[in-house]
Amino acid sequence: MRSMLAATLMFAAATGANAQMTTPQSPGTKPKTVQTVPIRPPALQTPSETADAMAQAERLSLQFDLAWVGQYNGAITGDVSERMVNAIKEYQKNKGGKPTGVLNPQERAALAETARRKQDSVGWKIVMEPTSGARLGIPGKLVPQQATDANGSKWTSPTGTVQVLLSRRKEANPTTAKLADAEKKEPAGRKIDYTVVKPDFFALSGLQGLKKFYVRGTFKGDEVRIMTILYDQATENTVEPVVIAMSSAFNAFPAGPQAGPAPRKTVEYGTGIVVSDDGAILTDRLVTDSCLAITIAGYGSADRLAEDKEHDLALLHIYGARGLKPLSLAGGGAKTNVDVVGIADPQSQGGAAGVSNVKGALAPVTNSDSALSPPPAVGFSGSPAIDADGKFAGIALLKPAMVAGPATAVPASQAVMVSAETVRDFLKANGVTANGTSTDAKAAVVRVICVRK
Repeated sequence: MRSMLAATLMFAAATGANAQMTTPQSPGTKPKTVQTVPIRPPALQTPSETADAMAQAERLSLQFDLAWVGQYNGAITGDVSERMVNAIKEYQKNKGGKPTGVLNPQERAALAETARRKQDSVGWKIVMEPTSGARLGIPGKLVPQQATDANGSKWTSPTGTVQVLLSRRKEANPTTAKLADAEKKEPAGRKIDYTVVKPDFFALSGLQGLKKFYVRGTFKGDEVRIMTILYDQATENTVEPVVIAMSSAFNAFPAGPQAGPAPRKTVEYGTGIVVSDDGAILTDRLVTDSCLAITIAGYGSADRLAEDKEHDLALLHIYGARGLKPLSLAGGGAKTNVDVVGIADPQSQGGAAGVSNVKGALAPVTNSDSALSPPPAVGFSGSPAIDADGKFAGIALLKPAMVAGPATAVPASQAVMVSAETVRDFLKANGVTANGTSTDAKAAVVRVICVRK
């Protein structure tokens, strides 16, 4: 029996799907033209005509959700097809409903929720590969370990059963046919099941030793970028739906003003929370990335001892400091409203370093994170969020702008709050005893200064 992944490749070859087999397009991208049909009253419309009347983003979202629940195995383009209608009918039958080919609002909501849970279960997120700016969908819980060098990045599971690689290289006069031929032979012994080669992209799948693999690649000028996914055959049922989503989300050369990673500031300011009287400080991982030096205002240099890439937490330590007032991290939890206590960027307060607080509303995003709105000012990233009872609820993090991802994915918020429980687990995993007893958040925050090249 052909796998869902193989069926997708065959469908792409038959329909001429190109490298824009993507999930919802970036802002400013012209949507694909969909053939119009005469308008009939809703009761007389066929399922295809009903789907045609939907907005492009809605169709993309629907296809993506159907793929995540294992019903749709076609190219995610937003185009209406018999395959998409049949996938809807199959989903309805599996849920005990009438297979009309048109989802009612309750069915659509249930489908979206099921797809969201499946995404949450693997830690689905859209990321930027730091060396190239390529956009990928990564199942963070399946491949939590990341390593990056000048040639790209690699995400792996702790045991190596699942691996995702983004490689980049320079090559004279590349073509997709030449690239596909090279990938078929490297490494030696690859057994190819299916191949799709188009002028602007290629895709391969098959066996590599005891692992299944999927490769998708393209080029621009002399720059070649290739995504490779390797996974043990025993993980096939879990990984293959994710592979299809990753193929759809992969954008090797994102266009537009949000393409590529945002340039990092030469000097960046954040807020840190003193969590122990011996100098442990919790803050935002992104604020402290790639720093030549990290300084805690009023105390001097700090070392970064640990990080949590999934939740963007960082653990700093200062030595020999006296009079620290660590914040109590006991109790507290996600509430509907919080006070965020931090130190705004000096440019927004005339060069001063005053501590202030702003109110924020929370909306759940994952089991451990909540969207925070409105986002606090620049400099507040790493600030404690305090609940209505005056207890520590979590840490507020500002997020960099993210290009458009799948419509089914929860939109990246400009700010999130990582829960108190996640913070405590992170500190415990790194041997930190949070011994604060103070509930005075203003006394427990410090300014974090990162200096880069």
